[in-house]
Amino acid sequence: MREKAVERRNVNKEHNSNFKAGYIPIDEDRLHKTGLRGRKGNLAICVIILLFILAVINLIITLVIWAVIRIGPNGCDSMEFHESGLLRFKQVSDMGVIHPLYKSTVGGRRNENLVITGNNQPIVFQQGTTKLSVEKNKTSITSDIGMQFFDPRTQNILFSTDYETHEFHLPSGVKSLNVQKASTERITSNATSDLNIKVDGRAIVRGNEGVFIMGKTIEFHMGGNMELKAENSIILNGTVMVSTTRLPSSSSGDQFGTGDWVRYKLCMCADGTLFKVQVTGQNMGCQISDNPCGNTH
Repeated sequence: MREKAVERRNVNKEHNSNFKAGYIPIDEDRLHKTGLRGRKGNLAICVIILLFILAVINLIITLVIWAVIRIGPNGCDSMEFHESGLLRFKQVSDMGVIHPLYKSTVGGRRNENLVITGNNQPIVFQQGTTKLSVEKNKTSITSDIGMQFFDPRTQNILFSTDYETHEFHLPSGVKSLNVQKASTERITSNATSDLNIKVDGRAIVRGNEGVFIMGKTIEFHMGGNMELKAENSIILNGTVMVSTTRLPSSSSGDQFGTGDWVRYKLCMCADGTLFKVQVTGQNMGCQISDNPCGNTH
């Protein structure tokens, strides 16, 4: 029994001191690896960085919105939203371009003025092809479909370009109208003032069925030439006066058949018909072979 006890003690002692018991050498490359390694690990890192950047951008946008709109515990300090769709600005607002919704209205409070200021830039209101531009020295309105101004309280039309329904009149206080091209049936002035048409360059008056100019006194002042064209006839009814102070003249010693000038004489028939006769000599009259007046001259 003693021998068996000694043998058992020796076996236990050897077993406890043998750390390599049950160890089998294995290649680590053949083991199943867990976690993100290689390309998957790099992709995961990129996704985490992208999410961090988006979070930072979202934080900046939130801070900007909070600083501009001034959202506090009591709501928004700079604007109000109403159930009717009204957006009211309670403080001075700095904006670039505003796009109202369909059939929207921009206005101010009842007892306060609506002040719109452009920093060294014109203020432009545009709806489709209609545009209102307020600049430092002028205010212009352009539209391809026409325009109409009316009093919002009385609904009375102050100014309209609907010529088929309303006759065109200059608004009260407007003394002149500057246009490049106008198409109308007639242009008149009131009985106590003159009608003045002034141009810097060339003025063309054209009528599909003729042009009729009537007045107590009609005067034409021009720096260049005046040209009258008609398919049938030109009728001057009344006293016609032509100022010759600016017409070219020749000295008595000039020869009519030489030089660069070709001279004509303006003649008139008894019925008011005008025609020209080329001047070939001094003291030449209007008697020519193809006289349009016939026997009368």
